[in-house]
Amino acid sequence: MKSITILIADDDAEIADLVELHLDKEGYRCIKALDGREAIDAILKYPVDLAILDIMMPKLDGYEVTRQIREKHHIPIIFLSAKSSDLDKITGLVQGADDYMTKPFNPMELVARVNAQLRRSLQFSQPVMSGKPVVEAGGVIINPEERTVIVNGQRVELTPKEFDILHLLASHPKKVYSSDHIFQQVWGENYYEGNNTVMVHIRTLRKKLGDDVNKNKLIKTVWGVGYSFHG
Repeated sequence: MKSITILIADDDAEIADLVELHLDKEGYRCIKALDGREAIDAILKYPVDLAILDIMMPKLDGYEVTRQIREKHHIPIIFLSAKSSDLDKITGLVQGADDYMTKPFNPMELVARVNAQLRRSLQFSQPVMSGKPVVEAGGVIINPEERTVIVNGQRVELTPKEFDILHLLASHPKKVYSSDHIFQQVWGENYYEGNNTVMVHIRTLRKKLGDDVNKNKLIKTVWGVGYSFHG
């Protein structure tokens, strides 16, 4: 069985060691980096399956590291940061992170979130049964086997979660999905009150689809209910 490699990037060595200690107990292989440049070098050198990134790191901050990772990889990214405001969390998710935890943190909760992200990532990396239909609507072509999205002839790069949300909505045009339902389907966890993760991902997804400049939006908000796709 392939060993899972996790990158831990944090300029606080004690925190990195603590995270490594708990992940090591789960059988994961850990690689540590003390700044953003080391994190990028590790991604280039090792087959990393998931990254845990601090935001405020020397040389390159977590946002820039995430941007560079997303150019070539679709691995899950979890921000582990002392920046704890709602705006910080929203910014982290907009930048491409799949999850966000604040310091101080419960190491066991972090392990649980790592396991959840890896389950979803490994699920989508398994061979897909041939014949799974390509979704075409409103100038958008979604190929679930290749996990690619074409909008008006141009390929659009989406994060794994953005792809899953779009595929869910576009597979059932005009059907309204609540944030609760979307979160459970895409994240595989129960939705909790005050969680604006879905809203943030919908916002960035719309921007990538060009919905912010089009009059006829592909993803529409049904106020007080949820979201629907209109091709």
